[in-house]
Amino acid sequence: MSRICQITGKKVMTGNNVSHSHIKTKRKFHPNLQTKRFYVPETGKWVTLMVSAAGLRIINKKGIYNALKEAEAKGFYKA
Repeated sequence: MSRICQITGKKVMTGNNVSHSHIKTKRKFHPNLQTKRFYVPETGKWVTLMVSAAGLRIINKKGIYNALKEAEAKGFYKA
């Protein structure tokens, strides 16, 4: 499975390591992803998601059902 948050769509970014002498080498910035199970009371089912820390905050704020609907509309999650 790819390293993409299923709620926010955050994914790996690229950048540079910069040494003291300003030599630049490529590196990757990975999102803080966690695999979590959520119970969706509207459907009565459990859903397993790879969610970033920011995605968890969105789920806490809006609720799992609304967060999944918005993520599906944006194309980050497929039911």
